Amino acid sequence: GTRLLDFCTLNLLTIGGTLFEHRDIHKGTWRSPDGRTVNQIDHICISTKWSHSLLDVKVCRGADIGSDHYLVRGYLRVRLKAVDKLKTAQHTLPAIEHL
Repeated sequence: GTRLLDFCTLNLLTIGGTLFEHRDIHKGTWRSPDGRTVNQIDHICISTKWSHSLLDVKVCRGADIGSDHYLVRGYLRVRLKAVDKLKTAQHTLPAIEHL
């Protein structure tokens, strides 16, 4: 837990699974072989620059992936700015012969 937190702090990352409130059944990402213990040990880390684009993080318990871990699903909404073609056309290359 502390190693992931230190890594995310050092690299300016946000841990996505802890941002959203869900029932405990939608948070556990690993189930013990006896089926009694469920822990949240798999996470989605995203840059703090893009953390506002992360809409939700949930666990898909029904996905058959052949593991004792559950699939972690994140929803993103990314809005990109369009490049203005007039601004890009105004860039001129320097005259190499004058260098």
